[in-house]
Amino acid sequence: MLASCLDSLNPVAILPGGINSQAFDGDPAYSSDGRYLAFASDRRNNRDIFLYDLQQRRLIDLPNLNQAFAAESEPALSADGRYIAYVSNARGKSDIFVYDRLQRRTQLLTAGVKGSVRHPTITGDARFIAFETNQLGQWHIAVIEWRK
Repeated sequence: MLASCLDSLNPVAILPGGINSQAFDGDPAYSSDGRYLAFASDRRNNRDIFLYDLQQRRLIDLPNLNQAFAAESEPALSADGRYIAYVSNARGKSDIFVYDRLQRRTQLLTAGVKGSVRHPTITGDARFIAFETNQLGQWHIAVIEWRK
């Protein structure tokens, strides 16, 4: 039965223009307007965040986001793709940061969080960031009102 379901599916499309590499490429996340796809990749011998414009079929430059001494992963995009929430170990532990593509700067959100964080998500208007944290001894959901 499963084989007949699989036979009816379209073949998987591997997109050109810089999405895939010979290294790890994963953690895909769409902007809700469907224009952008963020993902993490090891293609530069370090886990970095990349942004692909699906209309123009090209990678978008993200100045000041990726750090040579840190691993960035698990991106999440605001509705228009302007803001990217992600996990980084730049401070020696996992933290949540938000990158503003227009301002070309990054803001640390979890400076006061003890323990680990993972799996950020951002509202369409970038007002709230939710993520998992184990600062109380088990995994819980935390929400930060970021933009007012």
